[in-house]
Amino acid sequence: MASTGGLVPITRAFLASYYEKYPFDPLTDDVSRLSSQIRSFIQDLIQGFPPTQGESLLIQEADSEPPHKMDENMWKNREHIEEILFLLERPHWPSVLQQSSTAEVAEFATTLGQLKDKFQATLRILESFQSRNSERVFNTVMTYMPQDFRGTLIRQQKERSERNKQAEVDALISSGGSIRDRYSLLWKQQMDRRRQLVQLGSATGVYKTLVKYLVGVPQVLLDFIRQINDDDGPMEEQRQRYGPPLYSLTRMVLFIHLFLSLAWQRFEAFKLNRLQISVLEEAVDVYTTELQRFINFISEVFANSPFFISAEDASMLEMGKNDEYKEITVPAGKSYEVSLTVESINSYIAWDFSLVQGKMNMDIGFSVEYTYNGGEKTLILPYRRYESDQGNFSTCMAGNYKLIWDNSYSAFFKKALRYKVDCIPPVLEESEKGSERNEVEE
Repeated sequence: MASTGGLVPITRAFLASYYEKYPFDPLTDDVSRLSSQIRSFIQDLIQGFPPTQGESLLIQEADSEPPHKMDENMWKNREHIEEILFLLERPHWPSVLQQSSTAEVAEFATTLGQLKDKFQATLRILESFQSRNSERVFNTVMTYMPQDFRGTLIRQQKERSERNKQAEVDALISSGGSIRDRYSLLWKQQMDRRRQLVQLGSATGVYKTLVKYLVGVPQVLLDFIRQINDDDGPMEEQRQRYGPPLYSLTRMVLFIHLFLSLAWQRFEAFKLNRLQISVLEEAVDVYTTELQRFINFISEVFANSPFFISAEDASMLEMGKNDEYKEITVPAGKSYEVSLTVESINSYIAWDFSLVQGKMNMDIGFSVEYTYNGGEKTLILPYRRYESDQGNFSTCMAGNYKLIWDNSYSAFFKKALRYKVDCIPPVLEESEKGSERNEVEE
């Protein structure tokens, strides 16, 4: 049993600080462009052909905002991928496609097979991510449980609960439940697991007697599993930081699903043209590539994130919420910039930065430049490589200044940069203040 002495559950302030080290490179602009194009194709398919009840549900979902919770978005992506895979199975193609054997249809069939392969590969990656993440959370929790019969009781309770949940899913499938029905049940079960964690942390419901009996279960562990998913708790920081790109991908896969569903039902009247097929191919390629990139990124973030921190660290973070220091990672071959708009001459631009050093001492290039209105640039502080630096200068021009940390020369090593930048307006002497007041009064 790992010791929890002096530890407290991770806080939102801690995660805000931790996530600064893991900036997510924005999604490619192709995501929004292709989503808009497919949405336009959907509108064309709906005109003149009123949607069915099932199609109306999908259209209503497409017109709504994606779920707020990140794990619910992951489940939604899985659901729509499975729905798309169902449509891409040859027996579910439009009958005119199945029966035709022209060269054009053969080419389209090859394209559909390629799309299917990409979705299947992405589905496996997503399923693996969810499974690994679930096991990691549970195993971490169990690390802090007493390593005797008490921990065994908790494991047995979890295994029994999971068997019952799987039996529910199997019964739904046997009764002819749809993919949508199955994922609705799976998400309900996920929320049940969350409620069980809260019950365990609060010692209520089925766990009340059990936890009372389990003398020795650390209170910090109970606090963690009770608080982790609060609406304004630690996970809300994750949603705000990494939710938007995932929401965009959820919308995109929903549009692809809706487009294919409508196109299959109207195939005889609206045979897909080459432009639509080309856009569909590109959309599937961009969606699967970007979702896999997001999953790989968030896996690394989750894998390195602790569940508990020292009470001292938590206290310091709470006290330093307004501290202006930031921490970011500058990837190998990349640079990081901070732009400042200076409104008055004689303002001071100041900086203080250092690299978080590991086993090897690292440095990073640093320079400051000014950009004129016409776009011409002039160097204010010449480029030089530092392990750390602190400095300032008085501006002789108003306008746009840029502080640049350069790691483009590094082929392998990313740099963890901790920095603070200030732009301080000029301080007026009393005589100057009085002069300004007189000018206003006049």
